[in-house]
Amino acid sequence: MEREKRILLHCCCGPCSTSSIERLLNEGWLPVLFFSNSNIYPSSEFDKRYGELVKVASWYGLEVIREEQNHEEWLKAVEGHEADREGGERCSLCFGYNLRRAALKAKELGICHFTTTLSVSRFKNSRIIFSQGDVFEGFEEIDFKKKNGFGRSIELSKELGLYRQNYCGCEFSLGGGSR
Repeated sequence: MEREKRILLHCCCGPCSTSSIERLLNEGWLPVLFFSNSNIYPSSEFDKRYGELVKVASWYGLEVIREEQNHEEWLKAVEGHEADREGGERCSLCFGYNLRRAALKAKELGICHFTTTLSVSRFKNSRIIFSQGDVFEGFEEIDFKKKNGFGRSIELSKELGLYRQNYCGCEFSLGGGSR
């Protein structure tokens, strides 16, 4: 693998990863998939989303690095913001938490670039995601929503028969419509 073309891709779930991986490959990147989502609740949902990502990775012939879930640590990171509206400060803190984990993993693996699938969702503000990622060396601002990324993720999810969750992941977003 060419060192300078490798990119660590923080993956929030299988469906969002589909078109993000496709785009990275088409642009000449060599993605290394990283599942680090301590925000996901309950743990059975974490396992289900990981399983769907494994299906996607297999389809593309890629491996997934899975970080063990530490929901208690994540809860401390967003403490005091449990009642925030979706898209508010809690989400910003969550993005920062996940991107910090990705930055640390990229550094550990000697991968110079990293990004996240979080930007593919039409329910998430890419500017907020990027403001959290830009504090880390090697973060690539790739708005996967562009070039019909969200629509393509729906198409590919149907093609692969993937489970598409109806909430962002944390217990505070249950029923909140964030995806």
